Amino acid sequence: MTESIDDNDPPAIDPSTAASAPEAPGGDEAVLAPPPSDVDVVEDAVVPAELSGPITFASVASMYRYPVKGLTPERLELVELETGQYFPGDRLFAIENGPSGFVPEAPAFQPKIKFLMLMRNERLAALDARYDDATGELIIEQDAEEVVRGKLTTEAGREAIEGFFQRYARYELRGAPRVLEAPSGFRFVDTTEGYISLINLASCRALGEIIGQEVDPLRFRANLYLDGMEPWEEFDLVGHTIEIGTEVRLRVTQRIFRCAATNVDPVTAKRDLEIPATLMRSFGHTDCGIFAEVERGGLIGEGDEVRIVL
Repeated sequence: MTESIDDNDPPAIDPSTAASAPEAPGGDEAVLAPPPSDVDVVEDAVVPAELSGPITFASVASMYRYPVKGLTPERLELVELETGQYFPGDRLFAIENGPSGFVPEAPAFQPKIKFLMLMRNERLAALDARYDDATGELIIEQDAEEVVRGKLTTEAGREAIEGFFQRYARYELRGAPRVLEAPSGFRFVDTTEGYISLINLASCRALGEIIGQEVDPLRFRANLYLDGMEPWEEFDLVGHTIEIGTEVRLRVTQRIFRCAATNVDPVTAKRDLEIPATLMRSFGHTDCGIFAEVERGGLIGEGDEVRIVL
């Protein structure tokens, strides 16, 4: 077989007659020009400098704390996180449902079923609770009317709150309700890894499309709600470090297993959806959201960019 030669092809060069290439200045080896100043060299690859740092992929849409386990979320505009610590003001108190075995002097993780909580006590969502950090006072309203208030730092205040739940949750109690306060460095979270919880709002919207109605993100009782991601993209963050704002770094540790508490509408207090069952039927798991630990503290606020650290 012969190869065709285009008239525009360069003429073949006879190696025996080819002239030797001129020597590079200063020696036999060629001198390579340095890479442009706006690129980083990684082994044999050349990567643009703008791709070698943290990459923005989302923003903080809203932030919430839950001072009393199972009660009303409180929205925050600005939060200061501390390295290795929990979300500020979150799950500081819990209402013990009969003796739980919790010892303040030696605090240890307790299953949520030992406290009043939404998974079994959906009527809690009908209450509107507010906690004042400065005074230590908890105010609870129902149907826009105050039903009880008490300073959780005083015995009389705790007894007032306990007396209310003795009446309000009387058919769901396993014993006398008691207000518990978390000692320093401890919180009444649902898992030993649950320092800060994050929810992807796109996943909530996608779940709503599967169910056929809007899913209120507050069903998931997260601390940080992120927007700008693809549905379920948050699962890819497990094991990675993310930056928020100009200072904070979080290490994403695990996905969040969801319980029946998410079936309760946070506005109507009705158990009207089957969130874990829908997740299981659709995806083979009941996960929604992620947990993270604070690697570097600092201030974060609504609207802050969220970046993944490469």
